[in-house]
Amino acid sequence: MTLRDTHVTMAHGGGGRAMRDLIDEVFTAVFQPPGSEDQARLTEAALQESGARLAFTTDSFVVTPLEFPGGDIGKLAVCGTVNDLAVGGARPLWLSAAFIIEEGCEIALLRRIVATMAVEAAKAGVRIVTGDTKVVERGKADGVFITTAGVGVIPPGRDIGAAHIREGDAVIVNGVLGDHGAAILAARGDLALSADLASDCAGLGHLMQAALAAAPGIRAARDCTRGGLASALNEMAAEADVTVEIEEARLPLRPEVVGLCEILGLDPLYLANEGRLVLFCPPEQAEAALAAMRALPEGEGSAIIGRALPRQAHPVLLRTGFGGARIVDMLVGEQLPRIC
Repeated sequence: MTLRDTHVTMAHGGGGRAMRDLIDEVFTAVFQPPGSEDQARLTEAALQESGARLAFTTDSFVVTPLEFPGGDIGKLAVCGTVNDLAVGGARPLWLSAAFIIEEGCEIALLRRIVATMAVEAAKAGVRIVTGDTKVVERGKADGVFITTAGVGVIPPGRDIGAAHIREGDAVIVNGVLGDHGAAILAARGDLALSADLASDCAGLGHLMQAALAAAPGIRAARDCTRGGLASALNEMAAEADVTVEIEEARLPLRPEVVGLCEILGLDPLYLANEGRLVLFCPPEQAEAALAAMRALPEGEGSAIIGRALPRQAHPVLLRTGFGGARIVDMLVGEQLPRIC
């Protein structure tokens, strides 16, 4: 081991031996990318199938704190990018990871983040094949920022998207909502909240593939990240020109999250998630999709929460326990910044 520093210095971004030692020992030794060129050279049998298509996505992660109950920024980076591919029907295959590191960041923290990324990539069946590191002056990056890009393959004949949603389609989520946003809020410690909450952060590639195998008619899916379930449903309803009605009694919510939101004046439907998706499928396939999702750890709490209706004045409505309805609009502003 040649890297003896305990904290990142500007020399680790200078292009010399210090930078090479950091990259080799903290990143390359763990990710083991194929080759050492400035680009990853990728081959995959699925690409040779007639009608197969590439899916490509990118995202940046700036969460505070960097480590929190249920995960860290590295887990977010891998799972978030895998999920963006998965909800489009793609099989995630390759990721890139670029790090902006603040001078003074603990190298031990970097090692933990990278180790988490390797574990999550292995779970998701993807490889981190290329990346980059930059070091900025103290006070310019809040520890670590990560940007990831992902590539996957959509098999021939699969075409899912919000425009395909039809009236009568069932709306399904894969578990309790708002855990990530609530866990981050509690972990910051600013409000002296004592809540036993952990982020829902998880890769959903295997769950999405299982759901598609059981219910090949799935029309569309989206992961409920910033803006929560409410924003995802509003976006999808607008694209499909339908109204989505969800039932309050069917929403899977932890009492701790509901209580936290009541104290702070927040709405759990707008809290961020990092391991939750919402999908639409024909009603006759809903139970099959539900059973397939519940068979996996990431989908144990799956529930049918509503349906698509003919377009009305508002894209999303919540049917309350009192028999009335309230409008669920797009999130205006930001409930909680630096969340993912």
